[in-house]
Amino acid sequence: MFIAPMLLQQREKPFSDPAYVFEPKIDGHRVILSRRDGETRLFTRHQTDCTKQYPELWNPLVDGDVMLDGEVCCIDPATGNIDFELVMDRFQLKKQDKIDTFTVQRPVHFVVWDILYHNGRSLCDLPLTERRSILESVLQTNANFSIVPQIQEHGEALYQSIVARSMEGMVAKRKDSKYVSRRSPDWLKIINYQYSEVYLAGIRKEDFGWLAHVEENGSKRPAGIIELGVKPIHKTAFSTVSKQLIIGEDRQFVYLDPKLKARVKFRNWTRNGSLRTPVFLDFVV
Repeated sequence: MFIAPMLLQQREKPFSDPAYVFEPKIDGHRVILSRRDGETRLFTRHQTDCTKQYPELWNPLVDGDVMLDGEVCCIDPATGNIDFELVMDRFQLKKQDKIDTFTVQRPVHFVVWDILYHNGRSLCDLPLTERRSILESVLQTNANFSIVPQIQEHGEALYQSIVARSMEGMVAKRKDSKYVSRRSPDWLKIINYQYSEVYLAGIRKEDFGWLAHVEENGSKRPAGIIELGVKPIHKTAFSTVSKQLIIGEDRQFVYLDPKLKARVKFRNWTRNGSLRTPVFLDFVV
């Protein structure tokens, strides 16, 4: 059994409102957990079955048959912080012996924030506050399962704490929201973006993308591909200027003398020094 997840709309700035509850945004990947007749199935938001990836999530301590919505994440033992790349490492494992090893050495954690079904009854038409009460009565937390913390009304205070801890962002949910399987203005995400200036060092030939470089120790190095936020007017302006800066090409890229600069926002730096999900903001002149 699978119910497509409710998705978030984006909002730029944090806010406070007594009609909302606020939660930290968990930096992992979305999972719908279905438990029926003692069997657990795990699905991504696109209904890909990922049950075999996470043996440590096969036996949730729940009262009866349930469907839970939440995020699978990994904790970096070195920092104590949630690490998106670690959970992606787990998700991409194929061999069962490696999955078994990582289940012990690098277990995942399922942070649950909603319950959609319980003992033959759909809960989607109930308001969020009622679903939350049912979730707290049905799920027993342990080392692999927890319920996302919530605060009432004071979203701006929570967001300040999230920024101070370099977390991914915040989620705001209307207390009376029903669960709908689509993107809804009742659930909002406010991302804790980082900002940087980069050099534009190439153009991808197939799918659109600008090759970004950053300056480090007096030299420039690759730092990812900018695909988002670039409007047609920006593409036109860049195309006109970049023709004078071409220094070479291969099958994937046309390379440029990296003299043009841009300002971007991004989620975080990856382990290999790349910008995670960079979004173009403007040219730097």
